[in-house]
Amino acid sequence: MTGTTDRRPEEQHSVGELVGQATEQLSELVRQEIQLAKEELTEKGRRAGRGGGLLGAAGAVAYVGLMALSATGAVALSLVLPVWAAALIVTVVLFVVAGVLAKTGRAQFSRATPPLPEQAMDSVRADVDEIKERAHR
Repeated sequence: MTGTTDRRPEEQHSVGELVGQATEQLSELVRQEIQLAKEELTEKGRRAGRGGGLLGAAGAVAYVGLMALSATGAVALSLVLPVWAAALIVTVVLFVVAGVLAKTGRAQFSRATPPLPEQAMDSVRADVDEIKERAHR
């Protein structure tokens, strides 16, 4: 009987320690998940910024291309073929550059959306599932 009496206070103390540790670990887990969400949203914000910058650059280059096309038309009407042909080549190159910039910018935007911390949300779901599984044991 003395062996049983000696074990009970230790078991109660151990349960208290375990609850304290679980609370501490849960708190640390929540802090880590919040940090992960912050990092993920920061990265998506950077991607959106890059995509916006590239789309802005595409618009600027397209505008220059339109001006060059206008100049090409004017030159074509007043000069012989070699001058306007050269201007047309420059115009085509500018539009190709604008297209590449637009495509790259669009890809950056699509990688940044939706602006949700998906990895953090998946990690939280996995944590909740793990806690539920251990609680059922």
